[in-house]
This record gives sequence, C-alpha cells and structure tokens, in this order.
Amino acid sequence: MIEQLAATGGPVVLASAAFAAQESLEWQVRSARTGEQLPGGGQLLFPEHMLVLEYGLPGEPVLGILGEQGLEESIARAEGLAAAYEPLTDRTVMPGFEIITTVASGSPTDDGDFSSEPDAEGLRPWVEAAGEAGLYVVLDLQPGRDTFPAQLAQYESLLEYPWVGLALDPEWRLEPDQRHLVNIGQVEAAEVNDVIDELARICDEHDLPPKLLILHQFRLDMILNRDDVDTTRPEVTVLIHADGQGSQPAKQATWRALHQNAPEGVFWGWKNFIDEDAPMLTPEQTMQQVDPVPDLVSYQ
Repeated sequence: MIEQLAATGGPVVLASAAFAAQESLEWQVRSARTGEQLPGGGQLLFPEHMLVLEYGLPGEPVLGILGEQGLEESIARAEGLAAAYEPLTDRTVMPGFEIITTVASGSPTDDGDFSSEPDAEGLRPWVEAAGEAGLYVVLDLQPGRDTFPAQLAQYESLLEYPWVGLALDPEWRLEPDQRHLVNIGQVEAAEVNDVIDELARICDEHDLPPKLLILHQFRLDMILNRDDVDTTRPEVTVLIHADGQGSQPAKQATWRALHQNAPEGVFWGWKNFIDEDAPMLTPEQTMQQVDPVPDLVSYQ
C-alpha cells in the first residue's frame, strides 16, 4: 500500500467513513505518499514488529551496554541481540538503540536543573548511522528539574528522522525541592500528553510515520493519573516499559502490577539488565516467561 501510494502520487479515495472521519486523515495520506518506511518495513511499529534495543550512552560504559564499544561495533551488537529473537516470534524483529540523551546529575548543572543536555549535533552521527543500518533509535530524556517538553524541543531536529522515537524516564523528573538518588521522580499524565501533542505535531509537519513514545516505569506513582495518558493519537504509539531490575520474582511482580488499570491501547516493554538481574532471562526465557509477551525488549 505504501509503495503504491508513493508511486502513483494521485488522488486517494477511502471507502471507510469511520477512517475518513479521523482528524488525522490528511496526515496519514501525506505520510503514506512519502513512501518512507520504518527500518523493518511499513509505517506502523506494532503489532507487526518487535523491537530489541541496546541501551546506554555512547562513550560511557557505566551507563549501559551502548557505551561499551564504538559506533560500528554497537550497530553489530544491536543486530546480534535482535537476531536471537528472530526464531522465537512470527513478528519482524527490529534492532535499535535507546540513547540516553539528557543525563541526570547528582549535583546542580550550570543551568541548575540537575540534567546535562548535550548538543543534538553530537548525537547525529549515531542517529544517522543507525538509520542507514536499519536500526530504530529512541532518544531517552532524564530531565531533572526541567520538563520533558522543554527538553524535547532541544532535540526536535533529530526527531524529524522517521526512524527516531522518544523515551521519558520519570525516575529522573524532579520537583524543585528534590534530588536524584534521594527521591524517585514522577510525572503527571498532563505533561506526558504535552509530549504526545508535540510528537504528533512533528509527524504532521514533516509527513512522518507514527512516533514511538516509551514511558519508563517501575513504580505506579512514577506516572501520576496514568489512566489519563492519551493513547488515541494515531501519530504516537505509546509503550510502557517495565525497567526494574533485580530478582525475577520481583520483576514479574512489577510487570503484573504495571498492567493493572493501564491506559487502553498501550504496548509493553521489558528490560533485561545484564549485570543487575538475578538471573537475567535468556531470549527464550523472555519470550516464554514474560506474559503477555513484550512488544519491546531492551538490554542495559
């Protein structure tokens, strides 16, 4: 369908009255006409695809496995992680990076927000090389006392790539009187919805396929009024990512708790911690023991 629309460029007639009634109809047609597809094919991530992400900060091995090697080696490692899941699912398995983009700080940064915000241009070589290799990229925000929408604005130029999505890490979203490693942060659903609105705007302005938005969570109070998170925007695919570490019984308990009263229409992600989990699940165990089967698995 995407290839046909891109090739013809002619008028499109849609028979479905319900589909035609959607406010996003014009964006959907424009996006399809670009012929731009995600690395695994098509313009929708789920349920056709499964994402396997390599997490961390380039050059900083202490913050995740993405920082343990250079760019080309990281691409190869991401491809290897994803390949292990291909025999275990009928979905198209898509490798990717989750890049820690803004980094929580234990002490005040120059602007006082307890978050380091590197220039977007420093990350562009990683983002572009990943896209050229067929990887999806997620930019992870740890905003400290700043807000998620304010930090998103600093990296909008990277989000204009069709293979780039966003992750919000509420653990590192502080109130003015809070400190990292003293307080576990949290975010209101209203702020998450502001991010969703911004991602939808970027998709609309640049005729992009839908963006992935990951919400990291390992405690229920990390996303306040979570049932108010807007999952109805077709431009944004919302995924809740259970990123707790530790024993498998504890992780499974967290997984079950997060699923209770979750917003309708969300997808689900699971994180395997290579050093901190006791023990870490193998790919086979991840697919067999995590129920429901996750749409995304990341490695840190």
